Amino acid sequence: MAAMLFNQLGVIGCGLMGGSFALGLKKAGLVKRVVGYSKSPSTTDLAKRLGVIDVAAESALLAVSGSDLVLIAVPVSATESTLKAIRHMVNPNVLVMDVGSTKGDVVSAAKRALGKHIDAFVPAHPITGKESGGVQNADAGLYADCQVILTPLPQTNAELVQRATDVWSALGARVLKMTPENHDAAFAAVSHLPHLLAYAYFQSVAAQPAGRDYLSLAGPGFRDFTRIAASDPTVWRDILMANKAEVLIQSQRFRQALDAIEALLKDDDASGLETRIRLISEARAQWQLPSAVSRQPK
Repeated sequence: MAAMLFNQLGVIGCGLMGGSFALGLKKAGLVKRVVGYSKSPSTTDLAKRLGVIDVAAESALLAVSGSDLVLIAVPVSATESTLKAIRHMVNPNVLVMDVGSTKGDVVSAAKRALGKHIDAFVPAHPITGKESGGVQNADAGLYADCQVILTPLPQTNAELVQRATDVWSALGARVLKMTPENHDAAFAAVSHLPHLLAYAYFQSVAAQPAGRDYLSLAGPGFRDFTRIAASDPTVWRDILMANKAEVLIQSQRFRQALDAIEALLKDDDASGLETRIRLISEARAQWQLPSAVSRQPK
């Protein structure tokens, strides 16, 4: 543990994810000091009052100054501008990570922004979150029992990849590594498309003339199915646009599956419908959520 001690964590984006990372490191005794920056001074003021950060920086660059660990917890669309703002402080001794839900666009942004310093950047995606964001909901245990996906590049410093693995593991996470391309294809299927469908389905019900009446009759099944339709619109706009190619591929596959089931209904094929549903039901019953993922994907 002592060998992993960081002198200073610079957090850029003192919300739920960045704040929870800071609290987790503090609780584990892995960092001496936390410096935070957010675009909104009220956010960093609150983070300081809550003990999430020790010092509020006036800029992203000042948050990185003197830090040997940096976490960028901003919307994925702001990744490039954030990295450009700090690149002069990035060197081979500084571990820089993000927490973005897409990786292909983040990696491309990092290449453009960091240039030769790209070797210090370890892209990361913690599969966790809460329905309510903000630093006031930061939780030292947010990353315990979750999966964290790292998508290092061939030129990424291997020592920093190991340090990234160690720090997430110290917070209780299970760390996996994959390419940015495989990450984005996988999460289009299991996270990004489900959000798109939840938004579309809820709208299809609520926008009907009798939608308000229908919603008043909805039960736990409807609640559970549409829960993620309450997710942050700005965050999910960025995610869906950033990964639109893979999301559209998955959307087409879903449409084909739905068309096949609709065809059975149109043909009054009750036997075929039951067979199709049974196969799907049995497959779903055999699937289990990975033990390290105790919270819904972000």
